[in-house]
Amino acid sequence: MVSNQILQNTIDGIHTIARINFCVFDTDGKTLASTFPDTEEYEEAVLAFNESPADNQEISGCQFFKVTDDGQTEYILLAKGSNNDVYMIGKMAVFQIQNLLVAYKERFDKDNFIKNLLLDNLLLVDIYNRAKKLHIETDVKRIVLIVETKHEKDNGALETVRTLFAPKSKDFITAVDEKNIIIVKEVKPNETFDDIDRVARTVLDMLNTEAMSKVHIAMGTIVNEIKEVSRSYKEAKLALDVGKIFYSEKNIVAYNNLGIGRLIYQLPLPLCKMFIKEIFNGKALDDFDEETLSTINKFFENNLNVSETSRQLYIHRNTLVYRLDKLQKSTNLDLRVFEDAITFKIALMVVKYMKYMETLDY
Repeated sequence: MVSNQILQNTIDGIHTIARINFCVFDTDGKTLASTFPDTEEYEEAVLAFNESPADNQEISGCQFFKVTDDGQTEYILLAKGSNNDVYMIGKMAVFQIQNLLVAYKERFDKDNFIKNLLLDNLLLVDIYNRAKKLHIETDVKRIVLIVETKHEKDNGALETVRTLFAPKSKDFITAVDEKNIIIVKEVKPNETFDDIDRVARTVLDMLNTEAMSKVHIAMGTIVNEIKEVSRSYKEAKLALDVGKIFYSEKNIVAYNNLGIGRLIYQLPLPLCKMFIKEIFNGKALDDFDEETLSTINKFFENNLNVSETSRQLYIHRNTLVYRLDKLQKSTNLDLRVFEDAITFKIALMVVKYMKYMETLDY
């Protein structure tokens, strides 16, 4: 069904050109859009006209028209006036609204198809049959991007994304839950993954500025056929989760660039707990004070460079060495030794993963 705002914009445009007042009613006589006030007085006439077999009729100096879709009356259009010009403009308005109905119905059907495709709700034969019926190409390359918004039902963000991709009719914008906007983008033969990354950054910039939404974007891999789109969607979902756990500082995360986070995400929790107990000698990461944790993180950021780390922390080199020695005594890991540093870094990531999984249990 066409939104009331679209109906209002349509009759406002025709009214501006033709200087004829219109009102669109539903089949129960309720006003959906109008260019003039006090439309309630026409409710009985609308109901009577809806029950009649006529497609159009002049009643009380107004022209009434039925707007149909597949033989079913969807709206009643009233045009004020009874001369031939009003009748002609009214018929044109009916034609315009019927075209809107067809366009929105096709958009709804395509949207429904894409949702079921993403969620693996279609048999293989149904995918190709429905794609053919909806004039969707099946053998072009596509990639799925998930845009996670901060707020649930963020319609502003959804409309902003749809506006950005509006000219590209072969791309699909939909939503399968309250917080995620899904972009199924066609990948042209000359496009690379770097081009897709630039598209993601464009979406990110637009939402951060126009829709004022803090978002994260995850990308799957490029697939060759429409039946593989659900795989790209699952990859993007995994990338979104892994990104939130291990790479929270990144706003855009790609499935093919998850690094060691991909491995840790697939570890069973009992194994993680055993590993952490072994590394920290039964201590929890929370047992380390904030000063120690910030020192460790800064040391890793600077690729184990003692001089640069002490400079950025505004402490003497010997102070940093003291802190590292203190950590070594409590964990038997010397972060200045590459192998120990790697072990500690993995342990930090495993702790992040465990904390994330604990939040899902609540």
